[in-house]
Amino acid sequence: SSTGCFECCIKCLGGIPYASLIATILLYAGVALFCGCGHEALSGTVNILQTYFEMARTAGDTLDVFTMIDIFKYVIYGIAAAFFVYGILLMVEGFFTTGAIKDLYGDFKITTCGRCVSAWFIMLTYLFMLAWLGVTAFTSLPVYMYFNLWTICRNTTLVEGANLCLDLRQFGIVTIGEEKKICTVSENFLRMCESTELNMTFHLFIVALAGAGAAVIAMVHYLMVLSANWAYVKDACRMQKYEDIKSKEEQELHDIHSTRSKERLNAYT
Repeated sequence: SSTGCFECCIKCLGGIPYASLIATILLYAGVALFCGCGHEALSGTVNILQTYFEMARTAGDTLDVFTMIDIFKYVIYGIAAAFFVYGILLMVEGFFTTGAIKDLYGDFKITTCGRCVSAWFIMLTYLFMLAWLGVTAFTSLPVYMYFNLWTICRNTTLVEGANLCLDLRQFGIVTIGEEKKICTVSENFLRMCESTELNMTFHLFIVALAGAGAAVIAMVHYLMVLSANWAYVKDACRMQKYEDIKSKEEQELHDIHSTRSKERLNAYT
């Protein structure tokens, strides 16, 4: 019947942990922005260094800036995979501790194991929140570097004949011995400023930074959800113990009452 179907829909909708759902969407959006834009920005950086700064990959296993960029790319792949799985796990946890699930599946016994899992999730999420704070701080570095570069580009177009230089040594990208300097009077610098690549990479890093920030907010959101769920589970456990004691006492009282009734009956007969 339509009424039964409507009631079922309401019950299902009540079983959705909306707080966990919002946090998961925010987490996925943040991680997707950080990983996607970060990866593309790193590729753009490689092109800029090779094309305009005339830097070449060093042969062998030396840890140069290009090797570092490759390492960061692999880290990004790992982050994307790990947080996709973690988002699903947190959603499942949210479903299990939502009160409506108890209604759907009858009396859902909350075990000590369930409480243990909740506590583990709180600890893990807290650590991940700190990790994402670190990632956000780290992502702000390329944004700052590109902002410097972008500002120099804008200033050269405004001030005619201004000779401004950008030395990669000041950012620690190259060793002190190597001189990778690019000045506004050089043709390479003008070509770089006019290229869409510089603008695109700068804005991609900004979006990646925003994504990392969104992931931090999602982690804080999850901490609130998990803490509330933990408190709910603890209360439910106390209520369960109380109900068990109450039912036992009632059973004992009933047994005592029936025993006395039998004794009285025996006494009459």
